[in-house]
Amino acid sequence: MRALRVVAALLFLGLSGLFGATFYRRRVANRDCFNAEGRCFDAETGTVILEQAGVVWMSLTLLCLGIAFLLIWSLKRPQ
Repeated sequence: MRALRVVAALLFLGLSGLFGATFYRRRVANRDCFNAEGRCFDAETGTVILEQAGVVWMSLTLLCLGIAFLLIWSLKRPQ
């Protein structure tokens, strides 16, 4: 059971890193590009990035990070 918690904690830490990198790449790196409607056209990839998507990516990052910390904390508790 302990090994399963360790694997799950590592999985959620990895997911939080992935979501955090996506948040940075899609929202923070393009923060000067957004217009009044909250849209940014990336000419390099030909996609439109929505400013509101940053909330979703950051929420996923914090959710996965919180779950990972809870799993790590549960490993340190005496059983």
